[in-house]
Amino acid sequence: MESRALRIALIGDRDPNVTAHQAIPVALGMAAEHTGLTVQFDWLATDRIDADTPLEAFDGVWCVPASPYRSEDGALRAIRFAREHQRPFLGTCGGFQHAVLEFSRHVLGWTDAEHGETSPDSNRAVLAPLACALVETVDSIHLAAGSLIAKAYETSQINEGYRCRYGVNPQFERELLTQRLHAVGHDSAGDLRAIELTDHPFFVATLFQPERAALKGRLPPLVRAFVQACAQGRP
Repeated sequence: MESRALRIALIGDRDPNVTAHQAIPVALGMAAEHTGLTVQFDWLATDRIDADTPLEAFDGVWCVPASPYRSEDGALRAIRFAREHQRPFLGTCGGFQHAVLEFSRHVLGWTDAEHGETSPDSNRAVLAPLACALVETVDSIHLAAGSLIAKAYETSQINEGYRCRYGVNPQFERELLTQRLHAVGHDSAGDLRAIELTDHPFFVATLFQPERAALKGRLPPLVRAFVQACAQGRP
């Protein structure tokens, strides 16, 4: 009897002009072919996500690039669901930023935590403008030994591309990185570029966009690992 298809929720406001949005279906298709799994995905616009959205129907959640989202609350609701219900989660670029924001508010209890892109005057902007915007740039990232992301890439040093202007505010980084939230990737300057939750089977977020490799015909290792985690965790 053939197992049912994996269902993955893509959290974000789909825009055919966004390179990452073009890459994600290709990346998932490549991961499906590599693993022999059937993968279905649904784009969930952030302004359509509310208490009645059946997030439990999905085997995994991917919060995708191109923020600010139409609804910050919608994006955070989906991320919180994945975190609390132990559903595999991947956040890339804006997904990384909002994973940090969700953790800040709902785990650390920082109810005044904000994203500097939408609330630049906040006293607790946990995401702030990068010292140097990473727009269409490629840089090396060192991965922490034993991390999920290092296992996915099977190496400790990678090169990935960005289209990003905001990252973790250094002012709050030490307090954010608790025993639960770990830094697992730093760029050539030593700045934080990837995080994982230690009390979750698969919760990985990167400021870079690994999905872009699919547009060059390369299977993104992190997307493959995410799909495999979705298969392992499904009921």
